[in-house]
Amino acid sequence: MSNQPAVLGPDGVARPYIGGQALIEGVMMRSPHAFSAVVRRRDGSLTVHEEPMRDVRRGKLSWPLVRGAVALVEALKLGSRALRFSVDLYEKDLDAEEKAAANKPSLLSLLSLPIIALVTSEPEQPTATSSKDDGKRSAITWLSILFALGLFVALPQAFAQGTSSLLDLGLDVRSVGFQLLTGSAKMVIVVGYMLLIRRMPEIYRVFQYHGAEHKSIYTYESGEALNIENARKKTTLHPRCGTTFIVMVALVSIVVFAALGPFLPAFGLGKLGDNVAFFLLKLPFLPFIAAITFELQRLLAKYATRGPLRVLLWPGFLVQKITTIEPDDAQLEVALASLSVTLGREAKPAEQFNGERDFASFERLMSGSPANA
Repeated sequence: MSNQPAVLGPDGVARPYIGGQALIEGVMMRSPHAFSAVVRRRDGSLTVHEEPMRDVRRGKLSWPLVRGAVALVEALKLGSRALRFSVDLYEKDLDAEEKAAANKPSLLSLLSLPIIALVTSEPEQPTATSSKDDGKRSAITWLSILFALGLFVALPQAFAQGTSSLLDLGLDVRSVGFQLLTGSAKMVIVVGYMLLIRRMPEIYRVFQYHGAEHKSIYTYESGEALNIENARKKTTLHPRCGTTFIVMVALVSIVVFAALGPFLPAFGLGKLGDNVAFFLLKLPFLPFIAAITFELQRLLAKYATRGPLRVLLWPGFLVQKITTIEPDDAQLEVALASLSVTLGREAKPAEQFNGERDFASFERLMSGSPANA
């Protein structure tokens, strides 16, 4: 039972939904019943981590809007754990001398992991893995959430207030004009942040794997053989990408807060107090905005991929040009391996599996994957 509607390819065949995410030197793919992460080690070998996934869409979690808020949480949990797995392998492969140098991921890149989990994945309807630590969050994850709130919620609002004061506009925090300023600042910050982290070597390669992930999924959805030659021809831009989701969240938030602002009572706490009060009032609405965006992105991915409606996808595609980079063949190989292993597991959902396996080469991985067993 899929956690997303089946994907109808250009050949008219409905295929199980497959979502993906770029990792540090790897790619994670997830199907309705399983997910696998394949990471390229420094010696060229491949490590595969697999876990089953169970469907928890029943009841209230499957309701429209509710499923969108839960999808965001699930994307953070699963995506951050998969990224942490790849980071652990990356650090393990560095020798003591390299660790002492500046070769390990920077603090900014570590704080960015949950954000990258959203940027490089597609939020989907709620599922849960069987892992016991699924409900636990590390300190770095909580710090990352606070970092994201400060960067994408508090800072744009502070910019709007500063601009209003500097230009003597006298804008009330509840006004439409103030929300338009906040939204504009938010879009600039989002794009600037992506451009900044793209300059980090490890994140640059993550964005290459992000491109490989998209190309591999396009190859699968087109019904073509999963090989490098076919994947190489595909575009790196995908309508269900998490980058598009984040851009749409920023745009939807402008509309929501511009509509709600005039209905809120005057705070009368002064500029600083009013801004703090409005920021705190925003927080409970963030899951609601994510839920609206989730439903909107589903509709656009279904109906706007062709024809004149495709123009609605271009804001997300433009930012994807930052977060997806043309991959090399070795990176495509990793993405295709992860996709093949996941499809093999999806074909055998009753089979028991959980853990890591190492393969000396891509050929050995493919010969030992469930798809070829």
